[in-house]
Amino acid sequence: MATTADIRTGLIIKLDNSLYSVVEFGQNKTARAAAKVWAKLKGVDNSRSIEHTWNSGDTIFPVRVEKKTFQFLYKDDSGYNFMDNETFEQIALPETMIDAPQFLKDGQEVSVSINTETDQHMSVELPDKIVMKVTYSEPGLKGDTATRTLKQATVETGATVNVPLFVNEGELIRVNTKTGDYIERVKE
Repeated sequence: MATTADIRTGLIIKLDNSLYSVVEFGQNKTARAAAKVWAKLKGVDNSRSIEHTWNSGDTIFPVRVEKKTFQFLYKDDSGYNFMDNETFEQIALPETMIDAPQFLKDGQEVSVSINTETDQHMSVELPDKIVMKVTYSEPGLKGDTATRTLKQATVETGATVNVPLFVNEGELIRVNTKTGDYIERVKE
């Protein structure tokens, strides 16, 4: 059995018959009372975010999770369709399971978390940084670069990203999928 000493960021635990991912955790010690371990938890099978506190040394119930590489195929009425790169099995998952669906491109490889106890698909993670082509952007004005001014640009998936004024239509940019922020221009 695992205890509160085994808590770490990203660990998926079973709590009150629901699965939660540990986002942040810490320990509170006081002079008179026993130490307490707290954690901010994000629901895997629901969309709730909660905080929970345990006494130090309490038993927790971690869930064994396996990550597999899938390829995004297309989106239709059944959801987002992915193909397992090893078995070529296809699955359809709802948008709520995907961390940044606005940045999904056809043929893009993603990581799917699978609960090994129930073989249930839990979440879809895109790579942290991806390269996107700018399909629409207003032209920047020459000499307007004294401050870090940003403008909106539409990328090939239809998502909107704030980019510096010097980025033009047709250029490739690197985007952080976790925050949706522009990182840099990419040479072709």
